[in-house]
Amino acid sequence: MADFTHLDQKGNLFMVDVGEKPYTERIAIAKAEVVFPEEVYPKVLSQDIPKGDFLACAKVAGILAAKKTSELIPLCHPLPITKVDLQFKFIPEKFSIEIEGMVKTVGQTGVEMEALTAVSIAALTIYDMCKSLDKRIKITNVRLVYKTGGKSGEVVLEKSV
Repeated sequence: MADFTHLDQKGNLFMVDVGEKPYTERIAIAKAEVVFPEEVYPKVLSQDIPKGDFLACAKVAGILAAKKTSELIPLCHPLPITKVDLQFKFIPEKFSIEIEGMVKTVGQTGVEMEALTAVSIAALTIYDMCKSLDKRIKITNVRLVYKTGGKSGEVVLEKSV
């Protein structure tokens, strides 16, 4: 069990002590995609959605989610987040919106979970605001694409970053 960072020798779960780790700047970038049925995508592109500005709402939801990650993920440390940014890119050939979320802190542990939570909640918010158009909307491909800081240094998981 010693190979698992959140389990003791008896297999009991615990929160890792990061108190001895050095403070470093830490950045994480995650992405998610929201895919729409082809026939409703023109409404999405024109942002003609009955509930209003779904992208602004999704951006605020993603930012709030990043700030509350430690309340949602049981063993996640609360962090002093210094920046959260979400960007939305329409990809017409896939009938989708790609969400990219960046989270930054200066701390003793990384912000990967915060970035993943931000894009996940932004995607759920887009779904919620657009579901009246069609229930077949899909949330896909939630993933970490970049991180830097701490012991592992820079990790590039997608070249697009």
